[in-house]
Amino acid sequence: MSLTLTINGTSHTVDVEPETPLLWVLRDNIGLTGTKYGCGISKCGACTVHIDGRKAFSCSTKVSAAVGKEVTTIEGLSDDNSHPLQVAWIEEDVPQCGYCQSGQIMAAAALLEARPDPSDLDIDAGMSDNICRCGTYARIRKAIHRAAEIAQG
Repeated sequence: MSLTLTINGTSHTVDVEPETPLLWVLRDNIGLTGTKYGCGISKCGACTVHIDGRKAFSCSTKVSAAVGKEVTTIEGLSDDNSHPLQVAWIEEDVPQCGYCQSGQIMAAAALLEARPDPSDLDIDAGMSDNICRCGTYARIRKAIHRAAEIAQG
């Protein structure tokens, strides 16, 4: 079936079954590989994207649910790593293995959209769906605070 999606502001028409997970369409059909597969059951957050500005797990979201909506992936935050979260992630040397980091950044972007100056408790709650196997949670929290500072000027 032919479906048209808007991904990072660009229209894409794909020929897939409507039940196909959005993650596989992003990676295999469109070639956006920044979004990662972690668990396949919405428990780790590695596949986090935004659909109409809200955090969504692309591993368990049917592609048909994204039709007519704006999907933003890690590649859509900026063309040159200038998004405040990307800058902060680099400044704070957050990644260790890096596998979960695109999902972490996308979850953090949704958090900062809802709470531009989050407390530690806000960050803990907003990031609770995203697992970092390397345990970089303290650096993630510090980077989110730094990104909020950068965004506020």
